[in-house]
Amino acid sequence: MDYEFKGTVKKVGDVQTFPSGFTKRELIVTSEEDRFPQNVAFEFLKERADMLNGIREADRVSVRFDISSREWTAPDGTVKYFTSLRAWKIEKPDEAGAPAPRQAPPSASAAAPAMPRDSATTEGNDDLPF
Repeated sequence: MDYEFKGTVKKVGDVQTFPSGFTKRELIVTSEEDRFPQNVAFEFLKERADMLNGIREADRVSVRFDISSREWTAPDGTVKYFTSLRAWKIEKPDEAGAPAPRQAPPSASAAAPAMPRDSATTEGNDDLPF
């Protein structure tokens, strides 16, 4: 599933590079349409981190993203779940008012593995479990 979030950029993080060569960059966006605005953190992974070049604080943006969760078991046996919002596209209005898409170019060597999609979501079922 993919989602869209619109808001104002609060913070553009620095590129983080790990010993394995993996890179990521974080973007914090504040919602505009809610009565109580929320700050939401998005991750831009690998070559998608470059999509944030040119994005500045106070820019109005639309972010397309997927939700990813993973399970982790602590040494004491406690199970925890971590959820990430993995962005794959960002748009901001240009001077003429038209959206200016910023999407990472496809890369065969760095492409993320395809995630299986739930058959209910591909059939247009928009019901959320909460």
